[in-house]
Amino acid sequence: MAANDARASTTPLIERRSIDYIPEAERHGRLFSQFTLWMGANLQITAIVTGALAVVLGGDVFWSLIGLLIGQLLGGSVMALHAAQGPKLGLPQMISSRVQFGVYGAAIPIVLVCLMYLGFTATGTVLSGQALGQLFGVSDSVGILVFASVIVLVTVLGYRVIHFIGRVTSVIGVIAFVYLFSRLMSQADIGALLQIRHFSWSSFLLAVSLAASWQIAFGPYVADYSRYLPSQTSSLKTFLAAGAGSVIGAQVAMVLGVFAAALSNGQFAGHEVAYIVGLGGTGATAALLYFSIAFGKVTISTLNSYGSFMCIATIISGFRGRLQVTRLQRLVFVLAIVGTATLIALLGQHSFLGAFKSFILFLLAFFTPWSAINLVDYYCITRERYDVTALADPDGRYGRWNLLGISVYVFGVLVQLPFISTKFYTGPLVAALGDVDISWIIGLIIPAALYYVCAKKWHSAVPDQLILPVEQDSVVPAPASGASRSAARA
Repeated sequence: MAANDARASTTPLIERRSIDYIPEAERHGRLFSQFTLWMGANLQITAIVTGALAVVLGGDVFWSLIGLLIGQLLGGSVMALHAAQGPKLGLPQMISSRVQFGVYGAAIPIVLVCLMYLGFTATGTVLSGQALGQLFGVSDSVGILVFASVIVLVTVLGYRVIHFIGRVTSVIGVIAFVYLFSRLMSQADIGALLQIRHFSWSSFLLAVSLAASWQIAFGPYVADYSRYLPSQTSSLKTFLAAGAGSVIGAQVAMVLGVFAAALSNGQFAGHEVAYIVGLGGTGATAALLYFSIAFGKVTISTLNSYGSFMCIATIISGFRGRLQVTRLQRLVFVLAIVGTATLIALLGQHSFLGAFKSFILFLLAFFTPWSAINLVDYYCITRERYDVTALADPDGRYGRWNLLGISVYVFGVLVQLPFISTKFYTGPLVAALGDVDISWIIGLIIPAALYYVCAKKWHSAVPDQLILPVEQDSVVPAPASGASRSAARA
C-alpha cells in the first residue's frame, strides 16, 4: 500500500498516457476510488430524469422501483465485469475489442461508442446548462457553454483529476441527496404512493430496460478508469467496487426521480432541474442545489469526453500503427468532441426528455451484443490470456478483420430488430408482446451463446498465458491464478 501511495505521489498531474499499456511502475490508486468515481458519476440529474421516465411514461411508483432495481443489478453486473478487465490488461476498454473483431474490425463498435458519448454528453450538458443558468441568472444556452468549458479543462488534465473530481462529487452528491430525500419525506406521504400498485408488464419492463441500459452503457469505457490499478488487484474486488458504486448511486438517483415525477402532477417534464431544486427550497439553499446539480454532471460528462478521446485514438492507431498522443493533440481531440456535443445540446435543448428516452433505449441494440461478445471471449474463451503486444499489429495474432466476431455482432444487432420499441423504430413483434421492449435481453443472450459455440470451434490460437509488453523499469509480477498467470514477453 505504501508503494502504491508513493507511485501516486510521483505521478504527474496531467496524464501522459493515452491508449498505451500502463507499466506496473506507473500503477497506482485504490479500489475505493472505483467506488467513489462510479457513485459520483451516478448521483446526478440525468439519472434522476431516467428514473422519472418510468413514471412519466405510465408506471406506478412501487413496480417502477422494483423494475429499476432489477435493471440496475442486471446491467450493473455487465458493467462491473468490464471494469475487472482494466487492472489485468492495463488498457482502455475498447482497444481490447481487437481480440474479438481484429485490429481494423474493432473500429466498427468503437465508432458507435463515440456516437453514444456524444449523445450522453449532449443530454447531460442540457441539464447542466439549466442549472447554471438558474444559478447565475443567465440563459440556458450560456449555461451550456460555461459547462462545456469546464469539461474541456478536466478532460485534458486526465485520469488523476477525473478520479479526484469523482471523490468530491460523491461527497457533494450524498449530502445533496440526503437533504432532498429528507425534504421529500416531510412534504409527501410516501407510504400512500407505495400502496398504489397497478402492475403492467410493459411499464415494469420499461423500468427494467431504463436501468439496465443506463448501466450497460458504461461498459465500453469502465475499464478506462480501472486500468491504472496494480495488476494484482483482485478481479472480484474490482467488480464489487465499481459495480456497487454504480448500482447504489444510480438506484438512489432514480428512486428520487420516481418520487419526484409521481408528485409533480405533470410539472416535471420540461422543467426537470427547476422542479428537483424546488423540492429543496429557495434562496441560498436553491443556489447550492443548482451548484450540486451542475457539479454532479462534471464527472459523468468528463468520463464521456475522455472515453471518446480514447476511442478516437484507438481508431486512428488501428489503421496507422502505434499512436503517441501529444498534449496538443489531446486538446484538439477534446475540443472537437466537446464542441460537437455542445452544438447538439444547443440545438436539442427544447425537446430533451422524449428524445433522451428513445436514445438510451435504442443504444441497447448496438452495445449489448458487443458486451456479450467481449465478456464471453474474455472470461470463457481466452480466459484472460490476451497477447497485448499483438493488439497494435494488424499482421499479428488477431489480424485486421475477425469475421467471426464481426458476424456475430452484426447478427446480434439484427436479431433484436423485431423486438425494439423506440421513436426511431418499432419492431413487428412489439405489439404482439404488449408493447414490451425485450430487445436488450435478446441482444445479450443470443450473441453470447452463439459466440461461445462458434469461438469454441473456430477461435484462433489462444496464448498459454497473458502476454504483456516488456517493461524497462520494472518487472511485472504474475497474478496468483494458475490458468491466467501473466508474464512479460517480447
